[in-house]
Amino acid sequence: MEVVSGVLFSMEESIQAKLLVVGATSREKAVTVQEAHLDMQEQNWIHYIAGGLFARVKKAAANLYYV
Repeated sequence: MEVVSGVLFSMEESIQAKLLVVGATSREKAVTVQEAHLDMQEQNWIHYIAGGLFARVKKAAANLYYV
């Protein structure tokens, strides 16, 4: 369990940093995973990370993400 939570935290931090770099800071500025330059591992994890009640990474309509 500790390994999974460590990987989850690491992926969330990496994804959040990349979204901030491209300026995806609101629903109106949300970007796709390609625009955020997420690697394959980050793309696989974003579905688990985004959209939760207390998630820092949010999902907008049509597979757009923002912080």
